[in-house]
Formats: sequence, structure tokens, C-alpha cells
Amino acid sequence: MALFFAVAPAVAYPVFLMKVMCFALFACAFNLLIGFGGLLSFGHAMFLGSASYASAHAAKVWGFNPEFAILFGTLCAGLLSVVAGSLAIRRQGIYFAMITLALAQMVFFFSLQAPFTGGEDGIQAVPRGHLFGVVDLSQPLAMYAVVLAVFLGGFALIYRVVHSPFGQVLKAIRENENRAISLGYDTDRYKLVAFVLSGTLAGLAGATKAIVFQLASLTDVHWTMSGEVVLMTLVGGLGTIFGPIVGAAVIVTMQNYLAPLGAWVTVVQGVIFVVCVLAFRRGIVGEIGHALKKSL
Repeated sequence: MALFFAVAPAVAYPVFLMKVMCFALFACAFNLLIGFGGLLSFGHAMFLGSASYASAHAAKVWGFNPEFAILFGTLCAGLLSVVAGSLAIRRQGIYFAMITLALAQMVFFFSLQAPFTGGEDGIQAVPRGHLFGVVDLSQPLAMYAVVLAVFLGGFALIYRVVHSPFGQVLKAIRENENRAISLGYDTDRYKLVAFVLSGTLAGLAGATKAIVFQLASLTDVHWTMSGEVVLMTLVGGLGTIFGPIVGAAVIVTMQNYLAPLGAWVTVVQGVIFVVCVLAFRRGIVGEIGHALKKSL
């Protein structure tokens, strides 16, 4: 995967690839929560969007260097995830999902009304600046290298978490929470840590995206963005390591090349979602993995 993204700018548009990596990290962060923790959040856009606004504001208004702007946006998303997670994990199932959706809608309306967010116009013309005061990120390949490093770093962290003892406990909670409790695990604490990790990494994706596209807008905090990340994860393969990356690539590619269809893109996405649920419920990567296991 690292090799693919390293050589991809030679044959594909770097800005498109950067968008894929930002959304792939967002989907991987979401998959950490639902795929390995069994917690369905319908409000993950609040972390992506809040970090996007924070990063853009810090870079444009406060004059932060890009590395500090991204770090600030990520920290804001992390703090928001602590608050949201502390409230949401008190409930399970559909109630958990509805609490996250309600909190996300609160963040959306705050972003719409707050004076520093620019309302419906968002924060535009965000400067990319110079990384560490030296590397000019206005150069596409320099910006691409930074996004690649952020994506691979975030993915490596998720991979390590999933394959750690903490990740094994998360899977146990997903499969049978009552049994995990009977074994002495404080499941609420584990779920909160997973929620905070997921929200913080989603914020890292949003903060990076704001610098890449020099824009923070209401699209990033809208409920449809929370729906899109669910779609990316399910299409790629829920509970797989590489599934969300493949799913993000598929959805972003569709949006990019089907843009002339206008609102019909949403209809096409809906059809693909229905086909995935009916034909291959494990997702693209999940079905490939299952087929390989059967052949062996």
C-alpha cells in the first residue's frame, strides 16, 4: 500500500490521491470504532469537521505553521471526542448511534452560527504555508508527501492498536460484552478509549484535509458525511484492516468521475450500497479474504 501511494502521483492527479488518503484515514478511524469495537456512530463527521474548522482558523487567522495547525485541529477533535464519548457510551445499540447523531447536529448548527466559521461560506483561502518554516507546501508534491506521511502514520497506529492486547479486548467486547465484563474488564473504559482514539484520528484526517484543499466548509460537519464514512467502511469491508481504504477509494473515485451527473451521484451510491449489502455483505476486501481462505 505504501509503495502504491508513493508511486501513484506519476500516473494520477496528486490532489485526487490526497483526497483519497484523507478520507481513507477517516474511514479507518471509523472502522476502529465499529469494526473492532462494535459501536456504530452516526456522528463521526463532527470530529472531521471540527478539526477542519480549527485547523483552517489556526492557519489563516492565527498564522500557525501547517504542522501546528494540523496538531491544533487534531487536539480539538480529541477533546470533543472525550466529551461526546463520555455521554454516548452510557447507552448501547441504536441509542448510542442516536446520541452521536444528536451531538453531531449540535456541532453542525454551531458551525453554521459561530462568527469565526464563516457560516455557509466556510473558511476559504487557507494558506498551506511552509512545513517547519522550510518546505513550501504550495508545491503539490511537497503537500502530497506530508499527507502520505500523515496517512501512513495514522494507519500504522490503527494497525498497532488492533493487534495489541487492547484491540483483542475490544473484539471481545464486540462479540460478547457481558462475558468481557464477567472476565473483569471495565468495558466502558475500553469503549471510551476506543471512541477517543477514533475521534482523534478522524480529526487528524479533517485537519489535514483543510490544509490540502485550503477550505473548511459545512460539508465536513453535515450528517451526510457521517453517512458517507459508513458507506466507505461497508463497501470496503467492515472489520478488515484495508477495507476502509478500498471503500474510500471507490466512493471518492465515484464522486470525482460521476460529478457531471449532479444529484444522481447520490442515487448511484445508494444502488451500490444496496448491491453490496445483498451480494457481498463482507465488503470488497472481506469477500476477497473469504474467497482466499476457502481456496486454501
